[in-house]
Amino acid sequence: MISDKWKVLILRDLLDGTKRFSELRRSVGSVSQKVLTANLRQMERDGLVHREVYPEVPPRVEYSLTETGRTLQPIIEATKDWGTQYKAEHAA
Repeated sequence: MISDKWKVLILRDLLDGTKRFSELRRSVGSVSQKVLTANLRQMERDGLVHREVYPEVPPRVEYSLTETGRTLQPIIEATKDWGTQYKAEHAA
C-alpha cells in the first residue's frame, strides 16, 4: 500500500492535517500532477486517504488521512527517526 516513494511523502504531509491538492503538490516535491493524482486515487481506494469535494466554483478538493491512514503514523515516524540517526552517523 505504501511501496511507492510518493505515497510515503503524501502520508508524511497529511499527518500534519488536511491539505488541498496544490499544497500537497508543493510539499511533496517534484511530482507531476498525473503521478500525484494517481497515487492519491490509489490511496483513497486502499482506505488510507479521504477526499472531500466542496461544491464551489472553482471546486475545492481537500485530502486527509482516514483512521486507517493514521495508524501508519508510528511507522512513518520510526522511518524518519532512523533516517535522521543514519544521516548523523554517516555525515563524516
